[in-house]
Amino acid sequence: MIDLNKNFKKQVMSVCCGIFAVAFVLSAGTKVLAQTAENSAPAAEKTVKVSGGTGLDRVIEGTENWGEEHNINPVQFLKNIGKSTGIYKMFFQSAQEAEAEEAAKALAEENAEKAGATNWGRAPGWQSFLMMCIGFLIIYLGAGKGFEPLLLIPIGMGTVLINAVGAGMGNLPDGMLAIIYKAGVGNEFFPMLIFMGIGAMTDFGPLIANPKTAILGGAAQFGVFFTLFGVAVMNLFGLDYNIMQACAIAIIGGADGPTSIYVSGKLAPELMAVIAVAAYSYMALVPMIQPPIMKLLTTKKQRMIHMENPRPVPKAEKVLFPMMLLLITILLLPPAAPLIGMLAFGNFVKESGAATRLSKTMENELMNIVSILLSLGVGSQMTPEKIIRGESLGIIVLGLVAFAVATAAGICMAQIMNLFMPKNKKLNPLIGSAGVSAVPMAARVAHKVAQSEDSSNFILMNAMGPNVSGVIGTAIAAGVFIATYGGLK
Repeated sequence: MIDLNKNFKKQVMSVCCGIFAVAFVLSAGTKVLAQTAENSAPAAEKTVKVSGGTGLDRVIEGTENWGEEHNINPVQFLKNIGKSTGIYKMFFQSAQEAEAEEAAKALAEENAEKAGATNWGRAPGWQSFLMMCIGFLIIYLGAGKGFEPLLLIPIGMGTVLINAVGAGMGNLPDGMLAIIYKAGVGNEFFPMLIFMGIGAMTDFGPLIANPKTAILGGAAQFGVFFTLFGVAVMNLFGLDYNIMQACAIAIIGGADGPTSIYVSGKLAPELMAVIAVAAYSYMALVPMIQPPIMKLLTTKKQRMIHMENPRPVPKAEKVLFPMMLLLITILLLPPAAPLIGMLAFGNFVKESGAATRLSKTMENELMNIVSILLSLGVGSQMTPEKIIRGESLGIIVLGLVAFAVATAAGICMAQIMNLFMPKNKKLNPLIGSAGVSAVPMAARVAHKVAQSEDSSNFILMNAMGPNVSGVIGTAIAAGVFIATYGGLK
């Protein structure tokens, strides 16, 4: 070891000399071995042969038949650069050029079709530009207006990137967005992880403390089943949805993106892209969609009703609740067990306190990572081939109807319950709107609307009861649909 306090320079010089000596021996030995190998083996043939003169007149083997298209042409060079721009591909690319470009993707698309993917065709470039504008609008709503930025910003960015003509981010099999969608959005993987994170983030205490609020969560599922009739009406206007597609569309009314993806994957995978976009869009736009409905169906006096905070719930009840919920689901409705199971797993880990590191990972790092990937994957489906269609627009309209009806049903159920409640125990009808399963957005919106009428009115914890019961209710509705129609595929 070098002693820094004594003879430092001398020791450094000695080490350097030793290194030089080793390097000299290795280099000399390598040269000798190389010369020996050269003498014992025939010289390797040159890989490039030239003929036909010297200088610019040389002809490299393999290029004898090259034509003028390979000449150095500055004008053609600039034209090719222009044709590679997104502006040209969107607005000026000819049909022949587009067909030639699509031919390069033929093998990947053929493999995708063999795997069961739907061939959506190719939309004109201007429609891609329109979808990019919509993507930027979504980003603005998330970043500029604060409408659920955790969802809207990655969804908007995915929309912009997937519609960037020529970027190829959605091309199979190697496009980044295509990989994300195939890895977890197009199956039940990401939705299951999201439910695990939701369970770790959710406090079922308000529901346990006030079980009657579960009725409001159940009432909100009326929007899900009402949409089945809406699908039948749509079929009268020339659309052609079957019963399994109708069930997958109806679940949008629960405002639960992961559940919508899960059900569509089981019953109508060909519509998963549009259903996922609609579900996540409405879930993110809860602060815009719900308040007008809430104010339309309630009076100012009703919105100003104060409610007592729920009672404190002992730890034992919180620990037993997810296990009992899971057991009942397994015994009565097994198709809903995957969703309820992940929800119960995440919540049990949190409430038991036996594995704090796991619960923190579920509700923070894992939830954030999966949310980013899932939202990007949803945005990657916002292409004109899938969105600008009669069937897709019908799904978006039906999803909005389902969500509006679910919100209205929860509010109306709260008002009906108030008819049988003591005068000093009335429910604020706004908490019924939280029966949709957009946790905790719907509860926050109900609280915000109540505070806009009376700043001293705090109904957030009361609204969390219907909100978390809405998550359970939507998962149960999904299980009912799968149990009833899952065997028809």
